[in-house]
Amino acid sequence: MRTIGIAAKTISAAAREMAEKTAADLRARGYEVAFDSDTGKDLGDAHQVWPKSELGRHCDLLITFGGDGTLLSIARHAPEHVPVIGVNMGTLGFLTEIRVEEFPHVLDRVLEGDYNVEPRVTFNVSVTGEGRDNVNFRVLNDAAINKSALARIIEMRVSVAGLFVSTFRGDGLIISTPTGSTAYNLSAGGPIIYPTMGAVLITPICPHMLTNRPIVLPDELDIEVRLASADQKDIFLTLDGQEGFELRETDRVWIRKSAEHVLMVQSPDKNYFDVLRSKLKWGEG
Repeated sequence: MRTIGIAAKTISAAAREMAEKTAADLRARGYEVAFDSDTGKDLGDAHQVWPKSELGRHCDLLITFGGDGTLLSIARHAPEHVPVIGVNMGTLGFLTEIRVEEFPHVLDRVLEGDYNVEPRVTFNVSVTGEGRDNVNFRVLNDAAINKSALARIIEMRVSVAGLFVSTFRGDGLIISTPTGSTAYNLSAGGPIIYPTMGAVLITPICPHMLTNRPIVLPDELDIEVRLASADQKDIFLTLDGQEGFELRETDRVWIRKSAEHVLMVQSPDKNYFDVLRSKLKWGEG
């Protein structure tokens, strides 16, 4: 490893401090350090700064300090060969499983090449329709279709592998990776899926028909979602909770498994079930 990228939740003083301290430590060891634009600007370090979407292309390792949102903003753009260390700065996070106190030990092991990674599936999300050119995204957690605060019930027609599934009526729909099963999907009543399973989840949000339940499918199947009626307005597609835009009646949203994974560095001190017990308070009275 030669260049290490760092991103911090810039509204967190603790995250900024950890980013600055880690950068100084790595440079003292002879490594190059790069920042995402926001972190570099906040720290006043413009030596090597890249947009979040490009940081991973210029680095051999990525480190994020913050919560899941900070990690998602960087990791979902990362090339498959670049491992990601997500350091939890005290927020509720399922992706940022490495605690601040264990980070120095984890970093030493990674720099020595003694570490394990867990490959996480990502999805490619594309939108076709009138006036839509090259609208493509990569998501690590989910793609969600929601209404605005004043919108009526949404009607969405869903097909899988070219086969009609159903017309869902409700507040929206979440198409989630196994990694994203503990995010918006969980809040909407969807199941928890082990993160390395080859699965995709379709979860209705507050469905009008109580018989519309979450569906778990093989991730090799392409999913198409479109608005079922022409008079629907103020309907939005949101990707990983990071970016999104309004859907039009002619739009088709396509979700397909990506050829690339995100390599998440695992904590040497706990496993996925330890994280679930800790975050969801399982077994506590």
